[in-house]
Amino acid sequence: MNFEWAFAIGGAGALIALVFAFVQSRRVMAFDEGTDRMKKIAGAIRKGAAAYLKRQFKVVAIFYVVVVVVLAVMAILGYLSPFMPVAFILGGALTQLSAFIGMKIATYANVRTANAAQTSLNKGLRVAFSSGSVLSFTVVGLSLLDVSAWFLVLRFVFDLSPTEIADNMVMFGVGVAVFALFARVGGGIFTKAADVGADLVGKVEAGIPEDDPRNPAVIADNVGDNVGDVAGMGADLYESYIKSMHAAIALGYAAFMNAGEGMIFASMFLPVGLAVVGVIASLIGTFFIRTKEKATQKQLLGTLRLGTYGAAIIAAIGFAPVTYFVMGAEHWFGLYIAILAGLVAGCFIAYFTEYYTSAHYKPTKKLAESSETGSATFIIGGISLGMKSTLAPILIVIAAVVVAFIAAGGVFGGQGFFSGEATEFTFSHGLYGIGLAAVGMLSTLGLTLACDAYGPVADNAGGIAEMAGLDPVVRERTDALDSIGNTTAATGKGFAIGSAALTSLALLISFIKLAVRAIDNLRVETYGYEAGSFTMADLDLSIANPSLLMGVFIGAGLVFVFSAMTMSAVKKAAQSIVIEVRRQFKEIPGLMEGKAEPEYEKCVDLCAKSALQQMVAPTALGVVTPILTGLVFGVEGIIGLIAGSTVIGFVVAIFMANAGGAWDNAKKYIEAGNHGGKNSESHKAAVIGDTVGDPFKDTTGPSINTLFKMVTTVAMVFVSVIVAYSIF
Repeated sequence: MNFEWAFAIGGAGALIALVFAFVQSRRVMAFDEGTDRMKKIAGAIRKGAAAYLKRQFKVVAIFYVVVVVVLAVMAILGYLSPFMPVAFILGGALTQLSAFIGMKIATYANVRTANAAQTSLNKGLRVAFSSGSVLSFTVVGLSLLDVSAWFLVLRFVFDLSPTEIADNMVMFGVGVAVFALFARVGGGIFTKAADVGADLVGKVEAGIPEDDPRNPAVIADNVGDNVGDVAGMGADLYESYIKSMHAAIALGYAAFMNAGEGMIFASMFLPVGLAVVGVIASLIGTFFIRTKEKATQKQLLGTLRLGTYGAAIIAAIGFAPVTYFVMGAEHWFGLYIAILAGLVAGCFIAYFTEYYTSAHYKPTKKLAESSETGSATFIIGGISLGMKSTLAPILIVIAAVVVAFIAAGGVFGGQGFFSGEATEFTFSHGLYGIGLAAVGMLSTLGLTLACDAYGPVADNAGGIAEMAGLDPVVRERTDALDSIGNTTAATGKGFAIGSAALTSLALLISFIKLAVRAIDNLRVETYGYEAGSFTMADLDLSIANPSLLMGVFIGAGLVFVFSAMTMSAVKKAAQSIVIEVRRQFKEIPGLMEGKAEPEYEKCVDLCAKSALQQMVAPTALGVVTPILTGLVFGVEGIIGLIAGSTVIGFVVAIFMANAGGAWDNAKKYIEAGNHGGKNSESHKAAVIGDTVGDPFKDTTGPSINTLFKMVTTVAMVFVSVIVAYSIF
């Protein structure tokens, strides 16, 4: 088969995903919104979310114009491909589009979920999950369309060679990276400022329930669920998904560059073929998601597991014939094992994240128990739990990398069981296996992201049910969905962080290969060396190399400075919300008695202003740091920076996401009637601990994995400038 044209299959897979997303959106819109009061509340949430995203797009557009001008100048001077400015704009636009579509349908689904829950639990689940699948299949469809279309255009319109295609495509994710970081940071600041402010004044000080209509921050809290947990998560995983394919395509070329064009294009197409199989498996898996009216929490979680694990099994079965057909009898089995290593690793990371964050298991139950002695012990217990939870994902990622590397043909140098003659050939094949493992881990994103994105919709539905004064049984049903949504959100973040680590590793390898080629070209053009005289072996990647070591330190420091900036941003924004809510409670007559309506829009506006003002600096830090590090410490410094930020960032992100998830679910476990229940001293302690965990799990933790992926992509874009002008 001519695998150049096979990329059209990726377009077909994209079409399947986008059509399914459209069908699911129509399915959601077919449900009724309920009473006029429900429609009014949902309209306020929808209006606030749309207004924020519109303002965010305007801020991002200014940043984009500056970057596009810089990229255009670099392209004119010959430091960059002329396709890069266009790819930057297109990548950012598609990421924004997927986030916008997902958020838009979520704001229509929340009220429909609440109304459907008046009929049955299963009906509410169907609406919320269908909404989540709109986001997930839009993300998958637009990503596949982007990758497939670019390959076909570069190959058949501009007649680029495989080398040029690989070099171009691996850098095309920078526009995606910039918007993903903006979306994650900005959305995270917005949602957690509102959440923390609403909890501290509403629950702790005023003693009113969550989502009480008297709380002025309650609409802002619901808006934040959509801009942070839907749009932000969608942009984040769009980036991981598309970059895993970019990296695997580039590594496939490197592994088979001497095997003839047939094998080269086959190896470049395989990641796209796997993604198409994943789309079909995810689509089938959505039909497993259903439940009974009297379902327990365990049964609800079981139906989501059935869908995700069912999709993974279907994908694993489908990967075998596709890999055999594309790569042939000689190479298929080892690469298939590498793909399975990533797929299985993703499932294990999700399981251990669930174990450490769900109230169904001992760690979170023990954490809830610690609330009986106050907020201090509750917070200390959450930090301890989060730190402990990092061990399993670390070991899982290590195992996946080792298995994928060896199975694909890689050999470890030196002495040992897996050692042998490690050549550039074996090394490249092993690295291709790691790239395919990243693709395998993300292959069923159509379902895993849907399970995550349905949670905020259920959360909003509960708020609408509370504010609209619906029958308490409706809130019980939405709370059941929301509680499972908290668990799936935690596992989704663990999955996102784990996949980001594998993707970043594949991107690091791609950067090294790009840097070697840039150095070799400079030596040929400037000093007359023979082409190919500089190889990867000529780079000094020893930890004793001061440039590399300094890069590692900078990368580690970057994670903590970035974390400090995002946490501080939440603190400042939350302070403004606390002051505003206190003011309204004090100054609006009859508010606490329910005789007057709060000024909801003021809290929404405060959150939006704070998020937009404070999301630029952390994003700019992620863009500027790799450029400056490269210009001072050269290619080896950049390699150290990527390694340091990835390793430290992975661990810190897992710690923060799991600690925050455990605090949240421990609080809900207490609210369910354990350890004194609502309004007890244990509950107050848990609410305070949960407010600490809010920016951990929804702002800083998830943003870190976007940060270290962006660092690598920016370094790749500026590699020629770094090679030409670095000081050391």
